Amino acid sequence: MENKWIFIVGLCIASALWGFNFGVSRLGMDTFDAQLFIFLRFGFAVPLLFVILKLREGAVGIRIKDAGLLMILGFFGITMLEMLVMFSIEHTTLANASLLNVAPWPIFVALFSPLFVKEPLTMKVIIGGVLALVGVTMVIVGGQEGIQFTSGQMLGNGAALLVSIIGALMNLSTMRLMHTYSPLRVTTWLIFFGVVFLFPFTWGSWDNVSWATLGALELSIIGYNVILCTVVAFVLWNACMHHVGATVSNFFRYVVPVAAVIAGYVMYDEPLTTWQVIGALFMAAGLLWITLKRKSISI
Repeated sequence: MENKWIFIVGLCIASALWGFNFGVSRLGMDTFDAQLFIFLRFGFAVPLLFVILKLREGAVGIRIKDAGLLMILGFFGITMLEMLVMFSIEHTTLANASLLNVAPWPIFVALFSPLFVKEPLTMKVIIGGVLALVGVTMVIVGGQEGIQFTSGQMLGNGAALLVSIIGALMNLSTMRLMHTYSPLRVTTWLIFFGVVFLFPFTWGSWDNVSWATLGALELSIIGYNVILCTVVAFVLWNACMHHVGATVSNFFRYVVPVAAVIAGYVMYDEPLTTWQVIGALFMAAGLLWITLKRKSISI
């Protein structure tokens, strides 16, 4: 694949930006309700995306027949996905939520991909994916909180698993749209419709914020979420996924929890355990195995 490594690095950067945002967003939760914080993140990103789209492509429109699909993807892939992430965090442990949100996602992409795109599942991807899955599980389970499954956490665990299913289906559906539109145009309209459906969830949250007293920290948190975590990361991810393929690309989501652990260590002095370091090495080895060019056997 020409310039393959550029796209691989792009996937890693997007995932690292999302992972580090766990630490950044934790600071924002002291000021904003979760649903309002999500709305601000995506809402401020929309005009920036449309301006970039207009400057880059000269037009921003989509066909009416595609608007319905983008509305559905915006509702499920942005609005419902983000609300389910919040619900899972509230109703289960962070370790459970991280594991079930991230780990099964690439597996569901691999399982569903024959229904959407023609991407052969190769033995190289299976071996590398399993190795990366073992690594990311060690990173999450190896933390101080560990992993727990009790009856009181089942709703949260179910929501977290649903995030992986919806996310996988969204990624594969956007791949089909990118045969007609650029990744930038798909991303822009996807987030636009997601913001429209997000707005009702913010009712009652606006008056809880003292807007006049927001300082540099709060503005920096919003800026990171809008510019880096949404505009840069989403456009970069979709553009690279378009070139690399949905199946291989989504295994690079395993960078997210590793980056989140690093953010916790850097920002909150959360200790790194030996198991987490070993797990990160396993994950890196698995992703490297997937990326290296070698003869693949389709199954």
